[in-house]
Amino acid sequence: MPANYLGVFNPVIVNYRTPDLTLKCVESIVRLGIAAPQDIVVVENASPDNSYERLSRELMQGIRLVRSATNGGFGAGVNLGAAACNHEFVLVLNPDTYFEDLSIQRIIALFDEEPDVGIVGLDLVYPGGARQFSARRFYSLLDVAGRRLPIGQYWPFKPRIDRHMMRSAWDADQPFDAEWVMGTGFIVRRALFNDIGGMDEAYFLYMEDVDLCARVWQAGFRVVCVPGVKLVHDHQRTSAAGPLSWAGRLHLQSLMRFRRKFHVPLFRQPGISGLWR
Repeated sequence: MPANYLGVFNPVIVNYRTPDLTLKCVESIVRLGIAAPQDIVVVENASPDNSYERLSRELMQGIRLVRSATNGGFGAGVNLGAAACNHEFVLVLNPDTYFEDLSIQRIIALFDEEPDVGIVGLDLVYPGGARQFSARRFYSLLDVAGRRLPIGQYWPFKPRIDRHMMRSAWDADQPFDAEWVMGTGFIVRRALFNDIGGMDEAYFLYMEDVDLCARVWQAGFRVVCVPGVKLVHDHQRTSAAGPLSWAGRLHLQSLMRFRRKFHVPLFRQPGISGLWR
């Protein structure tokens, strides 16, 4: 393990029935020196399996393991973990992620040089290296249909979905403003996170990251994505399941909550200025 750590991040990982993945994620953080064990917060989100016992036994000494009495969803778990943080930046990670290098160091300079940046999204890649395109534009209802139905793979919908996923923004290989970034892996200023009330716990799963980024923009800060700051994400996209599946229904319920708070047009992508009701 490295003798020195970056010393600016509090990683927060919410575990729900994924102890093997959580342990792998934590190991990569410590091995690379991204954060010291005492700066890492793992939230055990009331898993019905033996996650808490395993994590209590197998997490390295110093890591803070917070046990939630109930599973209030991902956002509630993140808020619980963030409450235990003391560094300037909170690094929110899904348990099915891990680091392979120290490219995250670049983000420290970005935050220092651009004080209006509130959230930075990481460059999510599959284990084979293919990019997941983790920056997005805010939704119209047509974008939702294109993302969830097969029509999104074909013209004339595909160019629209490519725009929603901001594919061309990555081409310059430079930091760029994103309307929102995936909650799988991002860094937020802790003071800002607290000022805007953290994640909205009314979302049990899905859309809480979109909502958080909308409120960051509303507070006068920017959301930025940084190509090359890689986080490996070995995931299954359950939200892509059919609308009648459990995950599909939950995703649509979260979308309806977001629509009650913000403007989601039928056809036109709202951008940032068109989001406010």
